[in-house]
Amino acid sequence: MVASITSNRDFDASTTAEEVATALSSSIAGKTILVTGVTPGGLGGHFVKVVAKHQPKLLILAGRSAVQSAETARELEAAHPGVAVRTLELDLSSQVNVRKAAAEVLSWQEPVDVLVNNAAVMGTPYGKTVDGIESHTGGRVVNVSSAGHRRSDIRWDDVGFQDGKVYHKFRAYGQSKTANILFSVELSQRLGSKGLQAFSLNPGAVATNLSRYVVDGDGAAAKALDKEMGYKQGSDTFQYTWKSLSQGTATHVVAAFDPKLSEHNGSYLQDCQLAPDDELQPFAADKHSATRLWKLSEELVGQRFEY
Repeated sequence: MVASITSNRDFDASTTAEEVATALSSSIAGKTILVTGVTPGGLGGHFVKVVAKHQPKLLILAGRSAVQSAETARELEAAHPGVAVRTLELDLSSQVNVRKAAAEVLSWQEPVDVLVNNAAVMGTPYGKTVDGIESHTGGRVVNVSSAGHRRSDIRWDDVGFQDGKVYHKFRAYGQSKTANILFSVELSQRLGSKGLQAFSLNPGAVATNLSRYVVDGDGAAAKALDKEMGYKQGSDTFQYTWKSLSQGTATHVVAAFDPKLSEHNGSYLQDCQLAPDDELQPFAADKHSATRLWKLSEELVGQRFEY
């Protein structure tokens, strides 16, 4: 049996977030945790509800919709009056707003122990952020990726799909999820020596509002793309194993709090363990590509990040 890089080798695809959080409760207690994408009914919203039961010091709920973030905050405060909750307006489609939110966080007294980048879009019609970037391409850092990263490497010469002329929603989603993994790799390389840990993960197939842009025929189109690219998911006999919201959030909790992971900085997780080799595409693990993406990202946002 392959040795597990996590604290519990028995955790798997059926493990729930509640089970993981109970096992790692001492690693959650006292932490300041910032989570993006905390819409009720989604993975981020469920993650904070589970974590709140284990005495974190502060939960920071970051989202574009102040109304939805406030709704989640009220639920948490009612259920766990001893846990401090704070909301943060964060519109990831605007670099001005991102910088404003970052400045606000930096002004706070509490250092952030864990950042969970959970916010995402999937399968949207072609669109750009206010800064002209294709909309998918927008302590411990956890970046929520997807098995869908397999559908596209970074399109180095055309990240914007020729300004939408050759846009393909599932290739665009794949590119964005590959970027999540490569960012984690590069972050661990740049700041690992200073104590920062970064991980990416595939939560699995979970029915959430992330699929709100998926329309009739999209499933067949995605399957056809997988078949064209030679992936098992394109086979006529392949069936996805769907997870509950709690099972889909379990790997979030492992990535955010498992102390044993500190020995494996930059790893990509799936089903509460290190993802099997055949579930991580080589282009998403390439360290040269990770550095190249960092530089491309600096060009896109117009700022250099030197540490």
